[in-house]
Amino acid sequence: MLSHDQILSTLKGVKYPGFSRDIVSFGLVKEAQADQGFVRVVMQLTSGNAEVARQIQSDSETLLRRLPEVQKVTVEVRLPAGAAPGPAVPGGPAATPGAANPWSNQNQVPGVRRVVAVASGKGGVGKSTVSVNLACAFHQLGLRTGLLDCDIYGPSIPLMMGCKDRPDVTDDQKLIPPERHGVRLMSIGFLIDDDQPVIWRGPMIVKTIQQFLMQTHWDNLDILLVDLPPGTGDAQLTLCQTVPLDGGVVVTTPQEASLGVVRKGIAMFQKLNVPVLGIVENMSYFTAPDGSRVEIFGHGGGAGEARRIGVPFLGEVPLFTEIRAGGDAGAPIVATAPNSAPAQAFFDVARHLQTRLVQPH
Repeated sequence: MLSHDQILSTLKGVKYPGFSRDIVSFGLVKEAQADQGFVRVVMQLTSGNAEVARQIQSDSETLLRRLPEVQKVTVEVRLPAGAAPGPAVPGGPAATPGAANPWSNQNQVPGVRRVVAVASGKGGVGKSTVSVNLACAFHQLGLRTGLLDCDIYGPSIPLMMGCKDRPDVTDDQKLIPPERHGVRLMSIGFLIDDDQPVIWRGPMIVKTIQQFLMQTHWDNLDILLVDLPPGTGDAQLTLCQTVPLDGGVVVTTPQEASLGVVRKGIAMFQKLNVPVLGIVENMSYFTAPDGSRVEIFGHGGGAGEARRIGVPFLGEVPLFTEIRAGGDAGAPIVATAPNSAPAQAFFDVARHLQTRLVQPH
């Protein structure tokens, strides 16, 4: 007789669409039963994307039918409450890419009004620098702000925010995020020694991010910015599957090498039905001592890509030594010199983003 473990082993051959990881390791399979040649599987998605549901259903049925002694297969893919009825049925209505996320409030992060992810297709574009300074800008604009560092392998938020405090714990075992520059923070960097490497497999990354989101006492935030690691892997999918995102921001530099991979980040958000709030172009240009403008990485690529894809361009951040120095010293330029030209570049992006968050996507 076909066992539960055999069914799960087979379903590990089904990858989540657009990612290299399988549906079992992401915890989508809730029930798996076999009885006299009849196999029944129940899955629960946290995304309302109908195309994703249909593909998972079809791929699962195909693999299960290949098992010996299997006569009939039923795969039920459930969507969150509040999603359009019946979208997992073949022929049902498809989700509109970039539409507002249809998830219900059942997975809302406790104590958080809005969640925005900051992503990049590749490393080295200054995504964490943008995240840190945007968080400080939102605080100074009067919003109760949090910043979650989802880069488990290379956390940089503790350094850039100048905070090494270990979180306290509430009576109900929730983490109390330390606060710096008016922003509540959470990072794996607060829980390990500075030089200790994180050598974890994917499932531990997933569990840690879920705990940071749902088991942290965020305490009534207007906005939680989530600094994602580069790429489109476990951390990104975990975030999109754990909570309803109000949108994603993609950071790039002007050069084509960055723009080529930023398209993947945008496609990831669209595939997971997360609204793309806009593109930020970092390291746009450098002002030489004589006042001339030097476009080291080219210029205008971010704005051009935004027009090509049809998403908002949130603004550009030039190269300033003060931005780099502030990040290295744990003193973000927006927090320490809010009236300076480098800080004002981040305030411009923050205001554009704030406007996008109160408009229908």
